Amino acid sequence: MEKKKFDSKLIPVMVVFFTMGFVDLVGIASNYVKADLGLSDSQANLFPSLVFFWFLIFSVPTGMLMDRIGQKKTVLLSLGVTFLSLLLPVFGDGYMLMLVSFSLLGIGNALMQTSLNPLLSNLISGNKLASSLTFGQFVKAIASFLAPYIAMWGATAAIPSLGLGWRVLFPIYMTVAVIATLLLGITPIKEAKPEGKPSTFAKCFALLGKPFILLCFIGIMCHVGIDVGTNTTAPKILMERLGMGLHEASFATSLYFIFRTAGCLLGAFILTRMAAKPFFGISVGLMVLAMGGLFVFRSKEFIYLCIALIGLGNSNVFSIIFAQALQWMPQRKNEISGLMIMGLFGGTVFPLLMGFLSDAMASQAGAVIVLSAGVAYLAALWPRLKRFG
Repeated sequence: MEKKKFDSKLIPVMVVFFTMGFVDLVGIASNYVKADLGLSDSQANLFPSLVFFWFLIFSVPTGMLMDRIGQKKTVLLSLGVTFLSLLLPVFGDGYMLMLVSFSLLGIGNALMQTSLNPLLSNLISGNKLASSLTFGQFVKAIASFLAPYIAMWGATAAIPSLGLGWRVLFPIYMTVAVIATLLLGITPIKEAKPEGKPSTFAKCFALLGKPFILLCFIGIMCHVGIDVGTNTTAPKILMERLGMGLHEASFATSLYFIFRTAGCLLGAFILTRMAAKPFFGISVGLMVLAMGGLFVFRSKEFIYLCIALIGLGNSNVFSIIFAQALQWMPQRKNEISGLMIMGLFGGTVFPLLMGFLSDAMASQAGAVIVLSAGVAYLAALWPRLKRFG
């Protein structure tokens, strides 16, 4: 009886995980906006940069907000902001309009990622939490995958575009956001009450003084840095070593996402049968092999193999570290969630370091060194992970 009740509540939460993937439409959308408005690269690149910026600003305040209004209401608020961000492009694609739209999309996603993960922990506990978070990442990846295709179909009139062209993507995803809001709104979820008085900025950041929380925070930064860094660098490695053109080399990014998504799905099932700590070790081991290969291999097949191994290995790192942090101090999970999501700012830090070192060495080996440093940190973190029942 309890299992049936649990399963029914999990459905709306997973629909919200799907809406979490809407943020990844900014990549394909920025390319279309650039073409429509004749923007420069720097102007167009401002759109995706906004996403990571809002994670830095809003993650910790969202953790404090959850202390006051609860996790479910915070998720509903995030869906409302996401709805508004998807509504604006229906009226046009002017530069300032899209800038506001993508800013709201980033803010909504920062609110959502901070609040949805701890909300899920009210339904699932123990070692199964990492498995469920991984499955949520798999559902999120489906939305990320669909966005470029929906935009393309709209642009080529393969689907009715309502006169919007590629922008038909926005009302389609907006409709899903409304469905997610309604489903979650009518679903009762009993939340664990935070202990003591509502948190403050000082109390929240003081948690970084806890060694295990600090280790997890840096681990999240490394995971996201490896994720974004691999997407950026994989095509460049192929172009540098094999003389490929950009169009052909860009398949490396798709390959990474294919194996990362497959890894999420596999991890969701494996983590129900294997403890998180040894599985984390296996995942990091795959990335260690891949980094070694990227330094020495010069053939297309072996470079593709390394990229696939990074995708598989990195696919479950976020879920395991996040679950470890929440379970280590469950009475402070709102603040901890805010800190962990703030670690997504690593997606900005790593590419900058990779660019500087690659320029200094006049080789993509510099970028691989930075990626390897992130993997080395995760390997050092592995023995420090806990075993939760």
